[in-house]
This record gives sequence, C-alpha cells and structure tokens, in this order.
Amino acid sequence: MNMYAIIETGGEQLRVEPGRFYDIRHFAPLRTKNLSSNTKILIYRVLMIRNETTINIGQPWLKNAIVKGRILHSHLENKITVYKMNSKKKTRRKFGHRQISARFVVDSICLDGKELYK
Repeated sequence: MNMYAIIETGGEQLRVEPGRFYDIRHFAPLRTKNLSSNTKILIYRVLMIRNETTINIGQPWLKNAIVKGRILHSHLENKITVYKMNSKKKTRRKFGHRQISARFVVDSICLDGKELYK
C-alpha cells in the first residue's frame, strides 16, 4: 500500500496501514478491564504520514493528525519467566508475569480533518 502512518503507542513506534491489525502493549485504557470488542480508539501521537507521494513529518507529532481504529479483543501474552541466581550465595529466585495486550485494527488515517483512507 502507498499509504501508511507511524504512530507511537505503548512505548514503541509502529508503522500502521489501514485495514490491518496490530498487537499493542501498555495501552492505557486496558487497565480498566472493561473494554469490549469493537471499542473505538483514536490515536493522536502520529509521528509521520505518507500518502502516495507526499510525506508529512511531525516535530515530534503531527498536529491535527488522527489514526482511527477499533479494538478487536484484549488478551494476555505468553508468560515471561525470570530466574535470578547467585551462585556463591546459594540464593535463587524465580518469578514471572503475563502482559496485557490488545489487538486493534486501523480503520482510517485522518489529516487536517480529512480522511485520507476509509
């Protein structure tokens, strides 16, 4: 596709295209635990938009740029196991956690109030 945007969410930067789905971690509304499927989200932290031959770059974000999408579902990722051991002290510690992530699909990318792609 000739159109994409680079957004910042969850502490990482993603290259997103309309009609595709992505997994994001550390999404702020996930902590409320009451998000259902098809919840609409707006992402305002848009770093760059490319539309055909034009490239718009923000400093650091583009003003009046929005990526519209909806959450398909939230889920727990695979468990991460952390094992710490001090060999001479004979101490061991094992713990782990599962991170909450959400799968969302990008519906459209808007710039200056106009939807570039629906």
